[in-house]
Amino acid sequence: GSAIEFVKALKKAVIVEQDIPQDVLVIEKIIQYTDPKNGVDVHVLPADSFRITFMIDYPIPAIGTQYSAMYSLTDEFETDYASARTFCTLSEVEHLKNMGLIKGGNVDNAVVFIDREIEKDEINRLKSMFNIENDIVLGQRGTLNGVELRYYNEAVRHKILDLIGDFALLGVPIQGHVIAARSGHGHNVNLVKKIRKEYEKILIRDKFQKTKVSGALFDIQGIEQILPHRYPFLMVDRVLDMTPGESVTAIKNVTINEPYFIGHFPKRKVMPGVMIIEALAQAGGLLLLNTIEHPQQKLVLFTGLDNVRWRKQVTPGDQLRLYVKMVQFRLSVCKMKAIAYVNDDIVVEAEMMASITDY
Repeated sequence: GSAIEFVKALKKAVIVEQDIPQDVLVIEKIIQYTDPKNGVDVHVLPADSFRITFMIDYPIPAIGTQYSAMYSLTDEFETDYASARTFCTLSEVEHLKNMGLIKGGNVDNAVVFIDREIEKDEINRLKSMFNIENDIVLGQRGTLNGVELRYYNEAVRHKILDLIGDFALLGVPIQGHVIAARSGHGHNVNLVKKIRKEYEKILIRDKFQKTKVSGALFDIQGIEQILPHRYPFLMVDRVLDMTPGESVTAIKNVTINEPYFIGHFPKRKVMPGVMIIEALAQAGGLLLLNTIEHPQQKLVLFTGLDNVRWRKQVTPGDQLRLYVKMVQFRLSVCKMKAIAYVNDDIVVEAEMMASITDY
């Protein structure tokens, strides 16, 4: 029902200092999850430490609107949050039991808030369901059996406890301020998935990019750590965003100095369509090679193109936005969907097949 027994057990253990520094995910931009249907909003903001601010509101007097803020996990967790017990309303008890979700629940390790009247036959059914020998009473505190709360706002404190546990799924502590309204386990897990994707981006950036780039994941120096291409055939200038194994967004600035404009065409300069495809191919190569420990030792060779369409001309001064999405990846062979934009207009789209081989 709470975390206090785990805290006691862990305090009995011996703490061994490790040689490797602890990895911490520093939140650099706002990450949010929202579920408008259920009134759920969770935001994670940059901060100088890990903090949680949580608000709940229930349409029953025993819970009502509650708020709590934890400023220090080290100083406050054991005394102010670890003992907060799980809770539910009387209307939820039987449903949760039938779903197999409260097998170990009883009136000692959980709080049941009264949200409706209860008949004697239902009391007997609850006693049988939970193997309770003593009488069950509604109590005078708005809780079943009159259970006394450990904190005046125990419900919201347990919500913070839940959130801390769900964030453990990240596998790394965070430095950031979590602001949550009406969030539950499912919402927390969905938020954790979003944070995990941002963490993977940071790991990739820190692996290949020596200095942070404003508004981008990689600049040309980071790109050259992954791709073997060099001027004048390096066709990607920056990587704006990347979700490992899923998609990449990059840009190619088309300048008058591109060597192919000398002959294509002298009086009307148009970027060759095959060069746009090459830029998309290199963006796809970045998506593939970033997952490899030593990308400098590998090459991405394209094996096929399908459904290629050139829709608009690209001329000097345009900026190509390259978007490549992974469709299928088996063994070392992949299929990708690629689209090139100028502003919001699609200029080229294609399906690309490629394989990874030794350099």
